[in-house]
Amino acid sequence: MTGYPQTLAAAVEVLRGLPRHRDAVPDARRTVAAWRAANPGCRAQLVVDERPGTPLVDYDLLVDHPDGGTVALTASAEDGVPWTVDHSTHWAASKVLRVDGQDLSVQTALLSMRAYGERDRTLHDDLIDYCILSLETWEDEEPSEDELQRASDDFRRRRGLHSRADTIRWLNQVGLTPQAYQNHLFALAKMNRFTRRTQAESAMAYFTDHAADFDRVSAVWAIGPEAALDELAGQNDAVAALGAGVTRPGGDLTVHVADRVSAELPEPLRGAAEGVAVGPVPYRDASLFGVVHHRRPAHPDDATLAAAGRAAFSAFMAERRAKAKIEWFWL
Repeated sequence: MTGYPQTLAAAVEVLRGLPRHRDAVPDARRTVAAWRAANPGCRAQLVVDERPGTPLVDYDLLVDHPDGGTVALTASAEDGVPWTVDHSTHWAASKVLRVDGQDLSVQTALLSMRAYGERDRTLHDDLIDYCILSLETWEDEEPSEDELQRASDDFRRRRGLHSRADTIRWLNQVGLTPQAYQNHLFALAKMNRFTRRTQAESAMAYFTDHAADFDRVSAVWAIGPEAALDELAGQNDAVAALGAGVTRPGGDLTVHVADRVSAELPEPLRGAAEGVAVGPVPYRDASLFGVVHHRRPAHPDDATLAAAGRAAFSAFMAERRAKAKIEWFWL
């Protein structure tokens, strides 16, 4: 452990010198990043705690021990009471979830709901994914200014926040300070970087193993009650009637015409040959009848590899969720 006591002493001095105002948290992160670069063996991580109802923040510094494990340091420069004692009541009082040891606080969970609520996913999966991505990016380099700006632009664009006034109004509506928003962007930028890297690294291999999923397919199909689809399928030229959008009077059918990759078609049509009618077959809470007009074999062009990367990342996250040890603390 040669030099480790000196490392801890230096870490305490770093902690004591960090600015305590919310607006200065980025400066504190940069200070710790520089100290960590000068002491790579400690793999230090800064933990920021925002005091409720005040502009002040507190810090912990997590430092790897050379014999294994982690040492958590707290330096209180004022009354000597660590923040964990000063405003904590129970170790799990602010926790919602733990995945493989990664905790998720109530505050972060609420922000995650706001951030990802528009996606066609369950809330449970969103929160679990946030923990998994936090673990995967824990030791990654801190995001650059460009990465932070890109994360902010993407975040605001998805929510229609096209001006500073729109963004401030939204933050007020959801009860977030600008600094809390910046802290969230810090994590989000690292997660976005990991996502892009994983997609790029796995795209070609995934395409090679699932090339048929990326065939370009032109198809038409109808979804509705089985009886109405049976009547449509019984017409002399059912495929032509389907392509023309013809339904029986009063029939409650929805007709879709699309040209997309095979994996994005309704499951009954994904493997269908050209010109062969499929159905009626059960589909979700109704039935489906359809036909594939054209199928063009996939080639690993940029657009196809981008789609393969997204599919590979979805498969990666599904596997991580399936293997993770997940504990919920809702009550």
